[in-house]
Amino acid sequence: MLRPESYAMGRWVAPGSGARAIIGPVTGTRIAEAGNTALDIQGMLDWARNSGGPALRAMTFHDRARMIKALAQYLNERKEELYALNPLTGATRRDGAIDIDGGIGTMMVIAAKGRREMPDGHVYVDGAVEALSRKGSFVGQHIAVPLQGVAVHINAFNFPVWGMLEKLAPTLLAGMPAIVKPATQTCYLTEACFRMIVESGLLPDGAVQLVVGGVGDMLDRLGAQDVVSFTGSADTALKLRSNPNLMRNATRFHAEQDSLNATILGPDVAVGSPAFDVFVKEAVNEMTAKAGQKCTAIRRMILPEAVMPAVADALMTRLADIRVGDPALDDVRMGALASADQKTDVLRVIAALGSETTCLTGDPEQVVLTGASPEGAFLAPTLLRCDDPDAAQNVHALEAFGPVATLMPYRDLDHAAALANRGGGSLVASLFTDDPDCARRVTLASAAWHGRIYINGTVSAAEATGHGAPLPHMVHGGPGRAGGGEELGGVRGVLHYMQRTAVQGSPSVISAITGQWLPGAAEVAGPAHPFQRTFDEIAIGETLHSAPREVALADIEHFAEFTGDTFYAHMDEEAARANPFFPGRVAHGYLLLSFAAGLFVQPDPGPVLANTGLNGLSFQKPVSPGDSIKVRLTCKRKTRRTDEYGEVAWHVTLTNQDDEQVAEYELLTMVSFTR
Repeated sequence: MLRPESYAMGRWVAPGSGARAIIGPVTGTRIAEAGNTALDIQGMLDWARNSGGPALRAMTFHDRARMIKALAQYLNERKEELYALNPLTGATRRDGAIDIDGGIGTMMVIAAKGRREMPDGHVYVDGAVEALSRKGSFVGQHIAVPLQGVAVHINAFNFPVWGMLEKLAPTLLAGMPAIVKPATQTCYLTEACFRMIVESGLLPDGAVQLVVGGVGDMLDRLGAQDVVSFTGSADTALKLRSNPNLMRNATRFHAEQDSLNATILGPDVAVGSPAFDVFVKEAVNEMTAKAGQKCTAIRRMILPEAVMPAVADALMTRLADIRVGDPALDDVRMGALASADQKTDVLRVIAALGSETTCLTGDPEQVVLTGASPEGAFLAPTLLRCDDPDAAQNVHALEAFGPVATLMPYRDLDHAAALANRGGGSLVASLFTDDPDCARRVTLASAAWHGRIYINGTVSAAEATGHGAPLPHMVHGGPGRAGGGEELGGVRGVLHYMQRTAVQGSPSVISAITGQWLPGAAEVAGPAHPFQRTFDEIAIGETLHSAPREVALADIEHFAEFTGDTFYAHMDEEAARANPFFPGRVAHGYLLLSFAAGLFVQPDPGPVLANTGLNGLSFQKPVSPGDSIKVRLTCKRKTRRTDEYGEVAWHVTLTNQDDEQVAEYELLTMVSFTR
């Protein structure tokens, strides 16, 4: 008998008397008891806000990213312990991989994006500097900083590991502590993973807590600096987001909820073609993975009317081969629904859809089981057909959260998109086509109603990740009935747990706040050439001013001959003068970059290891023969990359003999921590 515990204020709290019995969906017998624990809710919130929050905010984004990566690696080494519990939820090992490996992989991606796309500091710079004055002494910058409250994560039953980890990763990267509330039906798997998180010792005290059972009056105690992130039904989301305290304090509320996701088979896809086969394969997978209990599963299949019979035959042939039963068995493809209550709810919706559809696969309760008890929460994959989707109401309004999908015909692409949109807002809609124009038309007609548009066909089939796969790189959420929120999306997901603020002041003030130098801020003269100084020795704002160099006509002609770039503006005086951009023959832009390097590079071996990139190059003014150029090289920002070296970004400007700027760019170099 499993007895999952809560984790509050640094200690484990066992279930209380009268804890809820959890009935296993595979055997129909009691497998666990959980909840009914008296928790100090205010104490938990205080511990998160006063201990976890400050400890996380003291770390840089890169510190937190390294922490998340280390935690993901720790979980990955112990994931077989989670797979051992996974069949109790009704999920096969294949299903469990989406949940367990998917959650760990999501953490790895978020950690990597934190290192690559966020600064090694405490302030996230959001966008470019805004010039707010004529001479540049007053500027504006949008920044983002961690909220100073606690994130409350209320998760669904279908992904007890992924649901927790995909929310935790961006929350911790933002620098915010979290209290996790899993769905009770599968909380024992969440708790097993959470125990590993605590045992790792990688997170500071107060960074994470776990509530098994009800959250009591926690929502009544949240304020403007807190966040609620919810996954579950639309009815529950409405009840939670309507909490007067949350509305009064404008507490952030992110919801990912019911979604009648649709897929469209393009009119260009012929029966038996590679794209057709990909469609059938993905449609069957979406119906059967996790027994259809995925918020991104396909519920409506929108098809050209002429291919409806062929698609139905192909799907039923494949569905007939799906082996249903004990998810612990290797040859079982689909396990049980999460609970008997869930099975009852799916059957209720199927019955409600019956007035608008025909069932092609027979009684969903008549299923041949492999190694499982009929007392379990098993259903057969159920394929319905709706011949008049325009008149139908329920197929566009009721979600059977199980292995159920409905076929429906469309007349043309506009009709197909309109049918997809009738779901009232979804997490994902997919299109299977090899026609780019078809993809464009459907996207423009339906993107406003869907959080993600997944387009697959012959070219992308081998590498496409699947209609139902939310990826940490991309937004996961949707408008309308899907909740109106979003998760994941790389750094976008992190910003949901941060406050975007506009700061205004002098360039030096903004530079001090962001930790990044910007033009107009104070410059620092280094004691030696910056290329002879280690990563830690180089200071933000450290600047090198070069001597000038004249650009001769012979230089321009030699560069043209040497490189083969004989564009007329460099070689033909008359043609160059006829060009509105040039006063006559001018130097190549890349010649100027080469001369600039010669002006600021220190040739001796030293801490600088390599030039790895150049960003934002622009040319402001042409350089004519006889002009001279000089360089200003300023350390803009520094980012640690490994234990041996870091990246230094240099702001580079080229000016002429009249101190007019002729070019600007950002130079990236890798610099060692040692000489």
